[in-house]
Amino acid sequence: MLFILQLFIIFCFLIVIIALFREKTDFLTYSVVAMLAAATATFIFSPTPFSFEEFILAIDWPVIFFLICLFTIVVILEEQLIFQEIALRITKKFHTNTRKFFWVICLISTLSAAFIEDISVAVIFIPMIISTSEKMKINPTPILLGMTICINLASTLTPFGSAQNILIANKFTLSTTWFFTNLSIYFIIGTFLTLSLLDYFVLRKHLKEIWVPHCAEYEESLETEHLEEHELIILEEPINPKVFYRNLGTLFLFFILLIIIPDILFVGLFGMLLFVFVNPRKSESGKKKPDISYYFTKVDFKLPFFFISLFVLIFCFEKVGLISVIESFIVAIAPANLFFLCILILIITSILSGFLDNVPVTVLFIPIIQVLISTGFSSVPLLTAFILGINLGGNFLPQGSAADMMTLELSTKYCVEGMNYKKLLKIGGLFALLHIILGIGYLAIITFIFF
Repeated sequence: MLFILQLFIIFCFLIVIIALFREKTDFLTYSVVAMLAAATATFIFSPTPFSFEEFILAIDWPVIFFLICLFTIVVILEEQLIFQEIALRITKKFHTNTRKFFWVICLISTLSAAFIEDISVAVIFIPMIISTSEKMKINPTPILLGMTICINLASTLTPFGSAQNILIANKFTLSTTWFFTNLSIYFIIGTFLTLSLLDYFVLRKHLKEIWVPHCAEYEESLETEHLEEHELIILEEPINPKVFYRNLGTLFLFFILLIIIPDILFVGLFGMLLFVFVNPRKSESGKKKPDISYYFTKVDFKLPFFFISLFVLIFCFEKVGLISVIESFIVAIAPANLFFLCILILIITSILSGFLDNVPVTVLFIPIIQVLISTGFSSVPLLTAFILGINLGGNFLPQGSAADMMTLELSTKYCVEGMNYKKLLKIGGLFALLHIILGIGYLAIITFIFF
């Protein structure tokens, strides 16, 4: 009976994975159904009885509420066009020099991805890159490749650079300082090496090429652009400087609080309220008042609810003994040497992240990393390998990263013929391999020198 229950829980987990890969499927619906089915079966047939309250306690609520706070802040900044204004100022300053434009826009978008969701970075910067490239008559493909490939590198720099980092940081109590100390060198080397290689092998080939998009879809998009989600027109109008600098100051304060205060729930709630009060909205009476309810209507709650489903599913894994089976297998094949163990973790998580969504892989591997640390292995190299693998694998396949898929979607919309699935698969895959090799070298240094 236990074996059948275990197979059923695995089946429910696979339903979630498959739903994530079907673009036209509402993955959240299937996630909630799979969670409910797995939880019901576990509660009824589990060999060890437990209370319903344990399901609630299995959910990492600080992570859920921090995500909601973070998404609310991003909604406020996007509504105030703060990131668009940054992108606009960059393009105005460097639009006459292709190489400078490539480096600056890629570095700024990469650093932005270290602090906000990668798909938000793609939505903000891609239309601006394509619009400016059209004015400069340069092919935007190298710039889009640089931004897209480096976004996954940016996720390694901070505990809030990706959803999976938030999970890992909260579970292992990793601060922003810990990330900067242990991963900033890798991020700097990886980013500059990636952009230098793209500059030499890709951008250089397109410098003398005159590029003008021609397709019916692009002409139609220009006519109706003010009605679309990914606007180009609104980016041409500068925002109120007071609003811009006030939000930049608040954003800087929020980052400082994240660095000096380890409690992400408190910082998230406090930061969200700061932005709500800094950006009051006009009421029907004409007076400006803080209105958090309005911003909540704009927040996409799919990811928090998806996390809740995953937490419950992993709890079911634990109750039916599947986590113990996986942990025993990993411990059995784990090398006794710390360096080789780190390589194993890096490769397994990066491959799985390339084919599956990063978040389920993260939730599944967290207890495994906990067991390995509890057996006596040093935590810093293992966690470094885990964070690198879980974030870098997205470049192996475009469908392994939401930002990659958004790049392809917007490139098709704006007629960037050179930026297609085949090119992103080839170049992104090569750089993913390079980043993994670079990660192995980095792990060798920190393992043998410091541990």
